Amino acid sequence: MKNIQVQIFDKTYTLQGDLDPAYVEKLAQTVDARMRALAEASGSVDSSRLAVLAALHLADELEGQRRERGELRRRVQRCVRLVESALKRPA
Repeated sequence: MKNIQVQIFDKTYTLQGDLDPAYVEKLAQTVDARMRALAEASGSVDSSRLAVLAALHLADELEGQRRERGELRRRVQRCVRLVESALKRPA
């Protein structure tokens, strides 16, 4: 386990894990950027409130990506069935 220090909304956090530190830093930068954007848009400086709002925004994006991935999977499966059906037909 490695200790990884990241900065989020002007606060330092020490995290432990086996992930690549550069990857963890990228995640922290994403959270920091979201919190700063929300702070600017709302005028709020309450870091707890901003953290919850950032988490909700990121969860919403994740759910949207999951739905999109599911739809793409269904489309690919339909295409595969069409190709398999076409290949089974006599020439």
